[in-house]
Amino acid sequence: MTPSQDALEFRKARAKSRLRCMWARLVRRNTALLSWDEARAKLHVRSFIHRGVQAVPLQHIVGSVGRYRDFDNAFLPLHDHTFERWRRINQAFDHDVNLPPVQLYKVGDVYFVLDGNHRISVAREHGAAFIDAEVLEAVMRVPVTLNDANPEALALLGEYDEFLRRTRLDVLRPEQDIRFSTCGGYARVLEHIAAHRYFMGIEQKRAVSEEEAVTDWYDNVYLPVVEAIRKEKLLADFPGRTEADLYLWVVEHLHYLREAYGRDLPPEVAAHSFASQFGKRPWSAWMHNAADQLLRWLRHLLHRAGATDRQAAAAASPADSPAGWAMAASR
Repeated sequence: MTPSQDALEFRKARAKSRLRCMWARLVRRNTALLSWDEARAKLHVRSFIHRGVQAVPLQHIVGSVGRYRDFDNAFLPLHDHTFERWRRINQAFDHDVNLPPVQLYKVGDVYFVLDGNHRISVAREHGAAFIDAEVLEAVMRVPVTLNDANPEALALLGEYDEFLRRTRLDVLRPEQDIRFSTCGGYARVLEHIAAHRYFMGIEQKRAVSEEEAVTDWYDNVYLPVVEAIRKEKLLADFPGRTEADLYLWVVEHLHYLREAYGRDLPPEVAAHSFASQFGKRPWSAWMHNAADQLLRWLRHLLHRAGATDRQAAAAASPADSPAGWAMAASR
């Protein structure tokens, strides 16, 4: 391939990156390549395992250590200063020159480029599906998927990782899967566990360990509420939300109901009430409200009918009325 052809392919790649950038602005979509330093800080990565050379899917490479400003998330070049290196790699690719494996950090199902950004860019431009890579895998407590390849999701995973480090719930209850759709939920759950530990200590009149409090909260507070949420099929009413999101909402609603009615109520009642008031099933909510109004109307009619009967009875026999009792007692 001649230098002019290499330059043409680079200009095509640059044109694609400009079009993607324009479209991203129109639809308000982020096409930036993820920064490894930012991801590492959010996910609290501390150690690695060397996995050797592997064939890695190019679509799973989502970030870079030092070149995240030079390429977009499709590894299209964003600046003209990358031309010379990109051209040389492209020429080697066209002449089937064996290039050394790229170097990648693996975090769950996604990868970050330590070395080889231009090779990945050229390989993707030529339609390759895999690339040989020397892989260092990060040791993680939380699973990272391709859907988590954005700053917001990584921040949320970082909170989840910190929550598991604090509570060791993934060790104490391996089946747990407490996931929130927005940041801030894990801090509130830690407050719930701390309060639960305090009241356990009062009830049992002894010091309660954090491990006891965590497992007792999970078994006797969190799971019953989640089971009520599942029974009411609340997730269908709140697309994009999780059981953990709804746990917080239903617990707050349960507290409100207990304050309103002055007595303890089971989670099932709170979940049903929450679904009726805030769920996105308008027909069932309308039926619930209509039935409630009908019941109030019937109670009102019965109350009026009872009052009429009492008045008639009092007129016929004053001694049988409350006023008659008072009169009889005064005699």
